[in-house]
Amino acid sequence: MARKYDIKKQFVLPFLEQFQEVRIPTTRYQGSKAKLVDRIWENIKDLGFASALDAFGGTGVVGYYLKQHGKRVFYNDYLKSNYYIGVALIENNNIRLSEHEVERLLTKDPKYDYRSFIAKTFKDVYYTDEENQWLDMVVQNIERLKNIYKKALAYYALFQACLVKRPFNLFHRKNLHLRFAEVKRTFGNKATWDKSFEEHFMDFIREINYLVCDNGKENKAYNLDVFEINGDFDLVYIDPPYTSLKGISVDYKNFYHFLEGLVNYEKWGSMIDRRTINKRFYRDNNPWNNKLKIRMKFRDLFEKFRDSILVISYRSDGIPSIQQIESDLRLFKKRVRVHKFDNYKYVLSNSTTSEVLMIGE
Repeated sequence: MARKYDIKKQFVLPFLEQFQEVRIPTTRYQGSKAKLVDRIWENIKDLGFASALDAFGGTGVVGYYLKQHGKRVFYNDYLKSNYYIGVALIENNNIRLSEHEVERLLTKDPKYDYRSFIAKTFKDVYYTDEENQWLDMVVQNIERLKNIYKKALAYYALFQACLVKRPFNLFHRKNLHLRFAEVKRTFGNKATWDKSFEEHFMDFIREINYLVCDNGKENKAYNLDVFEINGDFDLVYIDPPYTSLKGISVDYKNFYHFLEGLVNYEKWGSMIDRRTINKRFYRDNNPWNNKLKIRMKFRDLFEKFRDSILVISYRSDGIPSIQQIESDLRLFKKRVRVHKFDNYKYVLSNSTTSEVLMIGE
């Protein structure tokens, strides 16, 4: 595959050991707190905590923000793809990808027998044939990296590149045609979609290399069910999947199954429900996506971490209600404060609602 530009001219990295200001990773994930993390910090900065568990770490934005403020951060997410984001941003203190290493990731190794799983399985689903072939090559090159931090950095860049080239930044339906339809657009960015995967990948390699920082603490990332986490944490931040009043949950595994497949490349085929048009995964029984179980899960989590300061983010119009969550939190905490961030517009939502932050001490 012909390279569209000179990598050496593009690879300029600001290797900073300290930031002059707090950095926030760019992200296109649903539910990201990138636009709210400053306000969250303003409400928790005086709580007197040295360590924090980000129990549903997702994009890593909150955990990374706390890391930059000198906290010892423990990141967790049950999705393996998100776990690698946590490894890259939170656990990794000083490892970056070199120009030579990136060059190798973008080059086909003539001695390696590459599989064509994506090209064969996802034809005309999310990306073009050429893009699928590129993804097959790069993801197998990433998997061959021996250093977990370098692997995590490369996955981070690959995930972000995949997202920016997707209508709605999701994998919830087969809609490749939207990228090429000659219609008046009210969403998306055709220039971004038309930009090559390699260029996007390089952009995000530069970003993640730039974001690597050492706060002098031994931070850690986990890929566990939240109830399997053991340890003592001064503060636990809880930002679980949201369930609407209609009982519809944000199913991150469904939205981002393609990214999850990339980090499970060798067994990806066994994870796919072949009956689905968009080749998503088989559904699991995640209790956080069950309107009948989610309130009890909140309560169980409050009990598990009852000795920690508890900080909960949730929407004002969900199941359970803010009043129910607050009531359950008071079973374990003497002092509970509730802060509303009004008129917050969520991605792909037509309604304007409030983000609510609850703090139990």
